Amino acid sequence: MRLTIDDVRSRFIKHFDGTTGNVYASPGRINLIGEHTDYNNGFVFPGAVTQGMIAEIKPNGTRNVNAYSIDLKDKVTFSLDDPKGPSASWARYIFGVCREMMELGVPVEGFNTAFAGDVPLGAGMSSSAALESCFAYALNDLWGENKIEKMELARVGQRTEHKYVGCNCGIMDQFASVHGKAGSLMRLDCRSGEFEYFPWNPQGYKLVLVNSCVKHTLAGSPYNDRRLSCERVAAVIAKHHAEVETLRDANYEMLEEVKPEVSEEDYKRAKYVIGEVDRVLKVCDALEAGDYETVGKMMYETHYGLSKEYEVSCEELDFLNDIAKEEGVTGSRIMGGGFGGCTINLVADELYENFVTVVKKKFAEKYGKEPIIIDVVIGDGSRKLC
Repeated sequence: MRLTIDDVRSRFIKHFDGTTGNVYASPGRINLIGEHTDYNNGFVFPGAVTQGMIAEIKPNGTRNVNAYSIDLKDKVTFSLDDPKGPSASWARYIFGVCREMMELGVPVEGFNTAFAGDVPLGAGMSSSAALESCFAYALNDLWGENKIEKMELARVGQRTEHKYVGCNCGIMDQFASVHGKAGSLMRLDCRSGEFEYFPWNPQGYKLVLVNSCVKHTLAGSPYNDRRLSCERVAAVIAKHHAEVETLRDANYEMLEEVKPEVSEEDYKRAKYVIGEVDRVLKVCDALEAGDYETVGKMMYETHYGLSKEYEVSCEELDFLNDIAKEEGVTGSRIMGGGFGGCTINLVADELYENFVTVVKKKFAEKYGKEPIIIDVVIGDGSRKLC
C-alpha cells in the first residue's frame, strides 16, 4: 500500500505536541545500468521512483532533535551540538545530515520529526539515500538563508554515509533522489557532476523489479573492499599512464598491460568496471535510437560481470536472471550493491503476465517463498508536500 501524508501526520501528532509541521518527500531509485561505476568517476543511468521517504518536521525551539521512526516504532533524541551523535543506526543518518548542513553554514535548529518509507528495505532501491535527501532538502528549506543547490544536497547525503555510517558510497543514489523527474531517467557523469535527462516512456516494454527478499550479510565490508580493489588497480595503471586518475580513464589494453602487477581478484574487479563504463554509453545511444534489444543485451552483460567478475551476486539473483533468459525477457540484471535484493528486468508487454507468473512459481518452488514484483514508475525527486 502506498505511503501517504496522512500516515505520517497522524503519527507526528500522536508523538509530539498535537500540532503539525511541514511535510517533505524524497524517492528511492532504480538504476537501469551503471553499477559500481559511480565511485570510479564513471557514468550511471538512474531514475527516481514513486516509492520513497516522507517526513514531517517542525522546529521545537531547542538544540535537540526528537526523531520518531514510524516503521521501526523507535524514538531517539540527540543534541545538534554533540559531536558523537546517537548510537541508533537509523538516527545517525539524520544526525549526519544535520551536522553536514551546519558545516555548510545552514543555521539548523532543533526540531521534532516523524518519518516513514515505502521503499522496500534491502531491495537495492536506496532507502538510506531517500532518507538523507529528504532531510537535507527539508533543512535547506527551513533554515537555508542562501539556498544550497541540489548537487550539494546530494553530497551532504554522500558525506553522511562516509563519515557517520561507514559506507564509502558514490554519489548516484543521493543524486537520483534529489534530482529525479517523473518520466525521465538521468545520465550522470560522476566526475564532472554534469547530467542529462532522458525521456523514459518505452513503448511496448515495462521495467519490473523482482525482489528476492534475501540479503546476505558477508564478513567485513564487501562494498568498501571492492572500492579499494578499483583504487589499487587505477594506481598501478597510473604509473604507466599518468592521465589515468580512476578506472573511468582506463581501457582494457591498459588493464592487460598491468595484469602481472595486480592480484587476480583486483584484475577481475577492474575488468568489470571498465566494461560497465562503456555499457552505460552504449545504452544511452541505444535508447536514443529506440533500440531496446541492445539495451537488454547490455543489461545481461552487466549481470554476468557483476556475478562472475565483481562477484556481488548470489545464488538467488543468478537464478532470477536465468529465469528471465529462459522466458525471453529482453534484459535482466542485479540492481544495487548486490548480495541480495532485486533484479531489474526490461520486459516486453506481451510477456509480462507470463513472466510474473513463472518467476513467482519457480522461485517459490526452489526457495520456499515468492519474490515480490514491483512495477517501476519513474517519479519526482526531493520536494515539499505541504
